[in-house]
Amino acid sequence: MAKLLKANAHHGAIPGFKRNLLLREFIPSAGLSTATMSRTALDFMVFGEAYLYCQPNAFGQVLELQHLPAINMRVRIEGGFVQLQPGGKEIEFAEHEIVHILNYDVEQNIYGVPDYLGGLQALLLNEAATLFRRRYYSNGAHAGYIFYTNDPDLTEADEEQLRAQISASKGVGNFRSMFVNIPGGTEKAIQIIPVGDFQAKDELEKVKNITRNDVIAAWRMNPALAGIIPENSAGFGDIEKIDRVYTSNEIRPICQLFDQVNDTLRADRKISWKDPTETAENTISGV
Repeated sequence: MAKLLKANAHHGAIPGFKRNLLLREFIPSAGLSTATMSRTALDFMVFGEAYLYCQPNAFGQVLELQHLPAINMRVRIEGGFVQLQPGGKEIEFAEHEIVHILNYDVEQNIYGVPDYLGGLQALLLNEAATLFRRRYYSNGAHAGYIFYTNDPDLTEADEEQLRAQISASKGVGNFRSMFVNIPGGTEKAIQIIPVGDFQAKDELEKVKNITRNDVIAAWRMNPALAGIIPENSAGFGDIEKIDRVYTSNEIRPICQLFDQVNDTLRADRKISWKDPTETAENTISGV
């Protein structure tokens, strides 16, 4: 899932955008900085889960929360967590040392899963179509044709020169024009027979558009917020209203998942929700 972020422009940009919207609702504190929250939120968007280590003070109370990369975290069968390290090493954590924020999966309750999994096939098809077209151009296959000649006046030296020019049209320098002069040659002495019709059979735009729509739908992202250029003059509507509705329906429910961090730490510190002495300094985070 981490590598797939580089497979498509929209799939790579949307998790960062949703992370930014979540940070907009976040209240940083001494216990949880904006930088830590940014990394944690991005993990949640990409993997559907995030891990925070409760750094204790000398009295065993939680001093601050530290981000642990979700890609290296595993849940132990006997309880607790393990962080995989280079060289096959592991760091073990007790269950109470880790705050595990996860998006519930109906098939298991051990790891979180992201919501965009249903769009992975569209994502991979989008990547395959792009790579195919890139190789198509790099190989010079767009200039594919049969160069046919039946003129007896064409010498072997001319044939060799034509063959060299055709070979040079591949890769760098493709789309080169070619001038051929055969004195006394007939009308059809040289014919160019295309192997395939580049325009009529080109499905790239259709595949890219369909798979792009599937990707942003899997992310539940509004097209106006996903950087999509509208195809009509009316556009997508009032962007501010779209932003408010999207934040209310998509981002704030995620905020509620992160609120469990506050619940966990309030329980650890025995801080009441209605404690009149509570200040921003003894609240670890707020979303």
